[in-house]
Amino acid sequence: QVQLVESGGKLVQAGGSLRLSCAVSIRTGRDLAMAWFRQAPREERQFVAAIHWIRGHTNYADSVKGRFTISRSTAENTVYLQMNNLKPEDTAVYYCAAGALKTLATVGYSASRGYDDWGQGTQVTVSS
Repeated sequence: QVQLVESGGKLVQAGGSLRLSCAVSIRTGRDLAMAWFRQAPREERQFVAAIHWIRGHTNYADSVKGRFTISRSTAENTVYLQMNNLKPEDTAVYYCAAGALKTLATVGYSASRGYDDWGQGTQVTVSS
């Protein structure tokens, strides 16, 4: 099991930037991908971005391409989400998730059901 703890969410004005962090406790030898999802009130959880833990390959939702960047530090066991040019529609609780590559190869990186472990979430609010 992977334990995940997000941080960095806060209130920011539209056009601003924010960096989220996810501290990861991870067992060595596992082939994992890490992802960020978000969920706004009364909406379903939405894929934001994913990264291969070892190789660093990335995937993004169309809605955040060119504005958000996912990265990771294997030395610090941390996943980051750099968010630039934030918009009010980016307002949501942001969740960090971990999933096995074998499973994600079948269901796809953007499918929430492919991720076994989740953090508690961090609130991001973008004011207009």
